[in-house]
Amino acid sequence: MKKRLSILAAILLFGLNSVLLLAQKTAADNDRMVGAWKLLKLEQPGPNGQMSSIDCCGMFVFTATGHLSVQVMDRGAQSRTQTAGSEQYSQGGYEASYGNYVVNPQEHTFTFHVEGALVRDLIGKDLQRRYEFRGDQLIVQSTRPDEHWRVIWGRY
Repeated sequence: MKKRLSILAAILLFGLNSVLLLAQKTAADNDRMVGAWKLLKLEQPGPNGQMSSIDCCGMFVFTATGHLSVQVMDRGAQSRTQTAGSEQYSQGGYEASYGNYVVNPQEHTFTFHVEGALVRDLIGKDLQRRYEFRGDQLIVQSTRPDEHWRVIWGRY
C-alpha cells in the first residue's frame, strides 16, 4: 500500500510540476509581450518576389489583461490599398485594429481576435501570428502560407 501511495504521489508531483512549468512559460511570454512597441521594420515581398522594406511607422500595444491594439501607416501611400497575401489589412496606406489575444508559447504563436478594424472585413476574425523575441525586439509574422510579411517591433 505504501508503495502504491509513493508511486501515486510521484505521478501527481510530476504532473503538478509539468503544469507549473507550462504556466511559467506562458506567463513569461505574456509578460514579455506586454507594453508598447514601435515599428522598426516591415518587410513584404515585392513584385520580383524579393523581400523589401516598406517606409512606414506604427505602434503595437499589448496589455496584461489580454488586449491589443495595432496601427501602421505607410508613409509613401496616399490612397493605395495594400494586401499581404489574400487578406487585406490596410486601407489608404493605414492599418488600425484592436481586440484581444491569447498566447501559445509552445507554438510561439498568438491569436489576435479582431474586435474592431479600419478594414471592416477583419472584424470577428482570428488572426494567428508567429512571434519571436530577440533581445528587446518582437518579430511577428503570419502563420498563413500565402502571407510572407514580417514586422520587427522594438520596445518604446
